[in-house]
Amino acid sequence: MHVLITGAGGHLGRKLFDTLEATPEFTVSGIDIRPVDHPNIHTEDLSGDPKWVARLKGVDVIVHLAGDREPAANWSSAIKHNMDATLSLYHHAAAMGVRRVVLASSNWVHGDKRFAQDRLDSSTPPGPVNAYGMSKLFCERTGAYFAKHHGLSVICMRIGWTQWTHDNQPGPHMAMGRWGQEMWLSDRDFLQGMHAAIVADNVEFAALNLMSDNPGMRWDISETKRTIGYAPQDGAKASITPLIAMKSAMKGFFSHSLVKAIESRFPDW
Repeated sequence: MHVLITGAGGHLGRKLFDTLEATPEFTVSGIDIRPVDHPNIHTEDLSGDPKWVARLKGVDVIVHLAGDREPAANWSSAIKHNMDATLSLYHHAAAMGVRRVVLASSNWVHGDKRFAQDRLDSSTPPGPVNAYGMSKLFCERTGAYFAKHHGLSVICMRIGWTQWTHDNQPGPHMAMGRWGQEMWLSDRDFLQGMHAAIVADNVEFAALNLMSDNPGMRWDISETKRTIGYAPQDGAKASITPLIAMKSAMKGFFSHSLVKAIESRFPDW
């Protein structure tokens, strides 16, 4: 099976590239907007010259990790590097006979649920709170369109928190309090989950959570296990210090509870 990884030189992309390259069942190639010191990772810009389309010849599965990964991304960047680039990728993948795209979506699709109590799964209404989250929702919905109308299997993985620092170990050093810790995703669970998405049979379209099996989290990974055979090996209970609890309570009050109270009292405000 030939797998092409976009963003193959990035934090997650290179980990996945190296792992698949060492697995005999795969032929692996990659593209990245920046030069990468590997003969099979090519410098291409998905939002630029379409010469990159030739890289899709003979590819079975694309793992699409490229894009602006910053939650603080502005609209201009999110539209160009996430929305437009992904739409172009779907179009050319379908035209070139690619079987599946595994999309790196994000937990930010449910960004508005941080201080609510909703169970988070594929049926939970989305609520992105920034351009980045909105761009990922757009990529999911256009993926559903290409799956339905163009025969392109699309699996969207709503990736949790994999850190650049601390050897990606969980704990109170993580930002966003309980919310941040409970979406922790270990390296080996990330790699196993992506492998499962690449090889899964009979999936036309799915939008699935990809977190480690963290006790008490609101993200439902049972659908991920059932749909693609995800088998997480790690998990960590959130460590909530008094300072984290105080910060979370204050942020929750001002960004969620107070807003809901005002909306209830003044519905037309």
